[in-house]
Amino acid sequence: MVLIETFRKLALSFPNAVEEPHFEKISFRINKKIFATFDEKNTRAVLKLSEIDQSVFCASSEMIFYPVPNKWGIQGWTIVELSKVRPECLKML
Repeated sequence: MVLIETFRKLALSFPNAVEEPHFEKISFRINKKIFATFDEKNTRAVLKLSEIDQSVFCASSEMIFYPVPNKWGIQGWTIVELSKVRPECLKML
């Protein structure tokens, strides 16, 4: 399980990354572009992955990683179930 503190620390470890609100979620941005959001209520994150990375992670565990169910998912936006993922998996992204 990955807690918000762990996710926040990892997201903010990228150069120039900042945390800002995004509707009812928390977003992480670089140069004003969102690369991840965190939904504390549902213990989920959404990450922007390349198509290749998205296919690899989703194929490895459909219960933990899966595309956002709309055109955003086709563009690489991927849901991560933080209550099920190991911290080591997120560090690989």
